[in-house]
Amino acid sequence: MIFKENNSFEPLLKIEKFPCQTAPLAIGQGTWYIGEDSSQKAAGVRAIQLGIVLGMSLVNTAEMYGEGNSKRIVGEAIQGRRDNIVLVSKVYPHNAGLDQISSSCEQSLQRFGTDHLDLYLLHWRGRVPLNETIEGMEKLKKEGKIRRWGVSNFDTTDMKELFNTPGGEKCAVNQVLYHLGSRGIEYNLIPWLERKKSLSWLTVRLHRSALFVKNC
Repeated sequence: MIFKENNSFEPLLKIEKFPCQTAPLAIGQGTWYIGEDSSQKAAGVRAIQLGIVLGMSLVNTAEMYGEGNSKRIVGEAIQGRRDNIVLVSKVYPHNAGLDQISSSCEQSLQRFGTDHLDLYLLHWRGRVPLNETIEGMEKLKKEGKIRRWGVSNFDTTDMKELFNTPGGEKCAVNQVLYHLGSRGIEYNLIPWLERKKSLSWLTVRLHRSALFVKNC
């Protein structure tokens, strides 16, 4: 962040756009522990709003975070500014089947107080078949409840299986752990994605994770 003499500021990184050119990419903020302590709700709202003011307009949360309370806090924090936010959420693996994914998404939208998510991710690999999750995600996309879908914590083997599953090539994002103390993705995952040529990658939270985004 660059601070000027008049105490205003400008971000060091400009907001880019997704390859699909519909939603901006930005430095993001996570909400893992927000919502676990109800007495800290106001502090959570203020923290998220401060992050947005400072340029962190991608807000990343999950069904698991605070068992839904994180989303309510995020929803309150982004009231009146939803159009300027990239809203990302993740579904539990056991809710990623056709019988649960729609209701899980609906609950998320209600908690956020919005009518769509910019990204909806499978939080980690579970027992639900990938083809079933893909079908559910595509259905949500057609209904306008999500703009893109993707995965999280998928290694190279998982990504290969995903792309060998019908419809798997429509995956837009793989969110993975990536920081100076954990650089394993540099050895095989990043090279594999780069060889695909249909994918590009970018760092979202330098200390925590990265997003791999598909070029449309």
